[in-house]
Amino acid sequence: MERILINQIEKKEGQKIMIKGRILNMRNLGNVVFLIAQDYTGTIQVVFDKSIEVKIGDSVAIEGVAKKEPRSKYGYEIQGESIEIISAIVEDLPFDLAKNDLNLNLPTLLDYRTLSLRHPKVQAIFKLYDIFLKGYETVMREEGFTEVKTPKILGAATEGGANFFKVKYFDKEATLAQSPQFYKQIMVGVFERVFEIGSAFRAEPHFTTRHVNEYISLDAEMGYIKDFYDVTDILNKVLKRIFLMIEKEGKQYLDMYNIKISEVPDSIPRVKLSEIRKIAKERYNYSIPDDTDIDPEGERLAGRYAKEEFNSDFVFITHYPWSEKPFYTMQSKENPEETYGFDLIYKGLEIVTGSQRIHIYKELMENMKKKKIKPDGMEFYLDTFKYAMPPHGGWGWGSERTIQQILELGSIKEAILFPRDVKRLMP
Repeated sequence: MERILINQIEKKEGQKIMIKGRILNMRNLGNVVFLIAQDYTGTIQVVFDKSIEVKIGDSVAIEGVAKKEPRSKYGYEIQGESIEIISAIVEDLPFDLAKNDLNLNLPTLLDYRTLSLRHPKVQAIFKLYDIFLKGYETVMREEGFTEVKTPKILGAATEGGANFFKVKYFDKEATLAQSPQFYKQIMVGVFERVFEIGSAFRAEPHFTTRHVNEYISLDAEMGYIKDFYDVTDILNKVLKRIFLMIEKEGKQYLDMYNIKISEVPDSIPRVKLSEIRKIAKERYNYSIPDDTDIDPEGERLAGRYAKEEFNSDFVFITHYPWSEKPFYTMQSKENPEETYGFDLIYKGLEIVTGSQRIHIYKELMENMKKKKIKPDGMEFYLDTFKYAMPPHGGWGWGSERTIQQILELGSIKEAILFPRDVKRLMP
């Protein structure tokens, strides 16, 4: 008999069918056994009026008759006739996957990640993530961006500093990419508009709910811009369209977390960082530390201000200080202590960082000199600017942070299949 997927059962009412999947839950009442079976399309109740030898977690093939059942939350059920164990568990599960909520602490959730990912509510995180990634790719292509894939093994660190992983590359030393920054800028000179979905690596010993050492970055770069507001306008448009897609296609997953997805304004409010510092002090009696451009509490208060003042879960913080931004970030013409750099804050957490870049070779070299950055290993990138690069800018977008904020998860690690942090290299 040919397998029927669970989401097709309503078309097979009254017919004998076969499904294949995993037993998610079971209640044995002696003369009747209720099973909840799950495949990749959904779940269904199966009723047997005889004893059966199976366990929760077994992979099975079930034959029976599809019936409409209004009392079942699934709307349909299967009157089971036979069950075949395709693959049996060899020891009991360490926790109950049938519960609506796992209620596991984060270390346990991640230590048993290969099992916790089987829980429907955990699966919902990554089904929503799938919609998000599909949305980004779809919208970016429709906006005229070409998808590129850039190297992740580099001869020099993109962002400078010490927060990069070193790797042995045959007889040379290499680093893992902190971002695709150099290459996506180069590609502006080729395709004008490019985007990438790819891994980024940061060797920072963080112990926070918002940081990991490997994450998936949604990058973009675009040429012939008038100013960095062209970049924020496109980002605003892309974000709005993606969130509408998530709201429509991901409703069942949002409902599992009792979440109503944020409405993205047609024009996300913009506030200068210098103004945010004043607002935090005067409105919330909090001083953002002088040794940082903005700290997590400053971001949280910026999000609070956006909600109170503009009824928006989003706010652009602009004009970050020159001292804090990478050498390729364009200096403000109005105030040389500031740059045309920005962050996008969502529910009090930075999810996107971007800027207008320096596109004139002489200015780029002068800025490197001011920042005391040696060009060693970056010649291939710098030389590109000798050949008439257009005015351009772009962004790097933390995909997992976005899912974390949409679903209001306690840690970014919940939004990553197998997170990598200071202590976790397995599974």
